Amino acid sequence: MLEGKDVLVVEDDPVFRNMIVGFLESQGCLVQEADNGLEGLRALKEHIPDLLLCDLAMPVMTGMEFVEEVSIQYPMIPIIVISGTGAMTDVALALRLGVKDFLIKPLENILMLKSSMISVLKGQDSATHHRQDFSNRWFDTTEDTEPVEEELEWHIKDLQNNPKAARELLVGLMPETQSTYGRWQLNYCVLQSIDSLPVILDYTWLLDGQLAFYLLDTSSGDHNATATALLIRAFFNDYLRNQGNCLESLSHLVTLIEKGMKHSGYASPIKALFGVFDLSDRCLHILPAGIEAQLRTSDASFEVASGEWLGREARHNMLSKLALSPSGGRLSLSQLGHASFSVNFKNIKM
Repeated sequence: MLEGKDVLVVEDDPVFRNMIVGFLESQGCLVQEADNGLEGLRALKEHIPDLLLCDLAMPVMTGMEFVEEVSIQYPMIPIIVISGTGAMTDVALALRLGVKDFLIKPLENILMLKSSMISVLKGQDSATHHRQDFSNRWFDTTEDTEPVEEELEWHIKDLQNNPKAARELLVGLMPETQSTYGRWQLNYCVLQSIDSLPVILDYTWLLDGQLAFYLLDTSSGDHNATATALLIRAFFNDYLRNQGNCLESLSHLVTLIEKGMKHSGYASPIKALFGVFDLSDRCLHILPAGIEAQLRTSDASFEVASGEWLGREARHNMLSKLALSPSGGRLSLSQLGHASFSVNFKNIKM
């Protein structure tokens, strides 16, 4: 499975590096070593490996700087990052840059590294691997394959045992707070407790002049809340990719997500809200799934009832179509208790 694979290990801790290198060599890998990011870049100029393992906490050139450089110069190389639980913000940023997986130090079971490597290398054979998010691989959303159960269990256990790390990962995976498409600008404002799992937002500008987004109150979930949030992320991204970066039906999207939650074995009901902003007619389509919301414009105010939670037949909730004023509007979440969250849609050409 790993025999004959070229692997570059970039790690400044000689003890940990020797342990990793020794294990990989026992699996038949051809291993190169570097003790910092600069040495890693020099090694890449000499030879392109099948896989790159990189620590995020390194001197001379930080792991994040190294990952950013590699993602630009060598986007074809799959990367697995290794980090302590105190650097999950950097892990999240690395994942947003396209890193395929992460492992948390200390590695309680070295076989987790093997499982992750096999899964990542297997994913490289897919025609869409360069567009897949790490969460799509964890919870493989295609019907003809199964997720790597053992690796998934290890990841979920790590995040359950480290709630602070789980929170930092979820917050770190959120997109930029401000984004512009044509004459329209989206920005979101959030104020929330550091003692609770967060309210999170994800969004994508679509090719047909729409903005697709969802919000999750992860504090409403049980001990599987983080896994549930990552599963929803996977299905959201996969659905848009399979639809050609278009979204024809919020109800269909929610139906597929609830089906995936039911069959995953790792998900639990959670409060959510799904939406599409159509730039052509300035209409906001909202499908609530346990979260109340209010839309305010310069002309009017609209209330959106919470409906059933996601995972409890939310696909049957009422779909609202709300008109924004020419200047835009603000969507605010209601009755969260532990957080304040609003999403602003602004016409910047007025």
